[in-house]
Amino acid sequence: MHQTFDAALEINLLHANQRGADHNRAHFDQWGITCINLMSSPGAGKTQLLERTLQGLHDLKIAVIEGDMTTELDAERLRAYGVPVIAINTGRACHLDSKMVAGGIHQLQHGYTPTELDLVVVENVGNLVCPAEFEVGEHAKVALLSVTEGEDKPLKYPVMFREADCLLITKTDLAPYLDIDLERIEANVRQINPDVAIFQVSAKTGDGLADWFEWIHKAVNSQTNRLTAHSMAT
Repeated sequence: MHQTFDAALEINLLHANQRGADHNRAHFDQWGITCINLMSSPGAGKTQLLERTLQGLHDLKIAVIEGDMTTELDAERLRAYGVPVIAINTGRACHLDSKMVAGGIHQLQHGYTPTELDLVVVENVGNLVCPAEFEVGEHAKVALLSVTEGEDKPLKYPVMFREADCLLITKTDLAPYLDIDLERIEANVRQINPDVAIFQVSAKTGDGLADWFEWIHKAVNSQTNRLTAHSMAT
């Protein structure tokens, strides 16, 4: 059967985006940077988690590429921590794509010294569907799911959770006040992605953040070791 025009257009868009993502990743590799793509629905706590992460990881030099449909409110919150923050307004687009992030990389390159950075976190637009389908050049995808969103979201929106390398169940301090089963959330995620790392965290109380910080350190060290091995092989 012939593909519909819409299906063919989507495939072409994804292929073009993937080429751009590969180009972005090559820049990060050249500079020795690990890139994480942070994704969730609106209100799951990405920015607050990033604030606690910037507070807790003083040993890493971090920059943020901050995606939002309008305003720089989240970007301004993060700039208060003295780190490079590149704001990208997507307008009507419900996700960042590799071309938008390439623009952020260009600003990062000309405004700062990328080779001095260890980690770039891309905070994607709040959306539980599209961001998972459009790579931006990241080395790892991190999804957030707040306890207020319910236990069934991994089953209803499987692509996000299938693509994630790490899942943070956020706002766990609210769990005692909700009719929610944290173990059921994890079980539903495991149906979609058996190998994903899962951490229960609260950016408000700090619970679980040490495990999240350790995961980041492992991701950065893994990228460093990979680049070192590649350099020695060539």
